[in-house]
Amino acid sequence: MRTIQRKGNLIHRLFAILFLVSAVLTVLPNAAASKECRLGYKAVCSFTPFGTLILIGLSALHVFLAVKRTGSMKRREI
Repeated sequence: MRTIQRKGNLIHRLFAILFLVSAVLTVLPNAAASKECRLGYKAVCSFTPFGTLILIGLSALHVFLAVKRTGSMKRREI
């Protein structure tokens, strides 16, 4: 049972890190971009402020799910 818990938490952590790195990458300036983003400069993602917030929200969701899963598993063991 513990290996399943660790594997689930590892997956949530990997996705959380992946989404956070993606959120940071969306805000980077890119002169070769086709359009300006809503913040007024040419970024890697022209949907920058909204895409960044969505990615941060997805990362927070995975952190929440990992914490919830760990807490529920501890209650079952007691």
